[in-house]
Amino acid sequence: MATLPNPLPRLASLGLQLPPGGPVDTTVDGPWHEPLLWLADERSAPGGWAALRRTAPAVGLLPVVLDVGAGHGGPERWELMPGEMSYPGNHDPEEVLEEFWDECAQEDADWPGLAGTDHADDATDPESVASDVVDSLLDGHGPLKDPRFALVPARRSADIPTAIGWTGPANHDNDTGRLSAVLRSWEERFGIRVVALGFDTLLVSVAAPPRTPAEAEALAAEHFAFCPDNIWQGSDPTLPAYAEHQLLNQPAWHFWWD
Repeated sequence: MATLPNPLPRLASLGLQLPPGGPVDTTVDGPWHEPLLWLADERSAPGGWAALRRTAPAVGLLPVVLDVGAGHGGPERWELMPGEMSYPGNHDPEEVLEEFWDECAQEDADWPGLAGTDHADDATDPESVASDVVDSLLDGHGPLKDPRFALVPARRSADIPTAIGWTGPANHDNDTGRLSAVLRSWEERFGIRVVALGFDTLLVSVAAPPRTPAEAEALAAEHFAFCPDNIWQGSDPTLPAYAEHQLLNQPAWHFWWD
């Protein structure tokens, strides 16, 4: 995958005010030739995300929260495979989603196309929404078991999973670059930011969520193609129910691959 020059080898000289932590270069095939990410040693607290966003992007690093306490350990045990990931910009997001749809939907269900949005231009600032969502995750009542701040050398938030070689969706697609292509499209249409990753979970903040049932149902088809387990393993495994309860006016989307 094409990336910016990696600033992590010279992190100590960049003048960032970071909590105790260190680089991670562990992959399924042994140590990577350079650090894939920096990971904090201690549990993250509310307010820390905003501090990282003020300084880290200027040196080519983007923050993300990693959940190291959900039974799979930290990224050293996540079977990272950076060498196997393609560049997200090489993929058309609609073609990726249509291919997934054709694999997972019923045979007589045609791909409905990408969902539109009429309010992306008047959305709340995506970075502010991301900061609020992260703070809510770190208040002790969120779904993350042991959240740690991490910094990743990436051009944009959507590329974070691919930049570290994350393999969480491997049972759905083993090239995370294709999923990052979809995340890039959601950045542009819905103002999403990748804010948290677990072994097989992904959470994004959403600055311009769908505001009508029709918009939400159109987007539910994309979510089904992107992560069918979200619908198949839900309490009411239908797209309309998923749209109503998980997408309509929601500031965060959560994905989990079995």
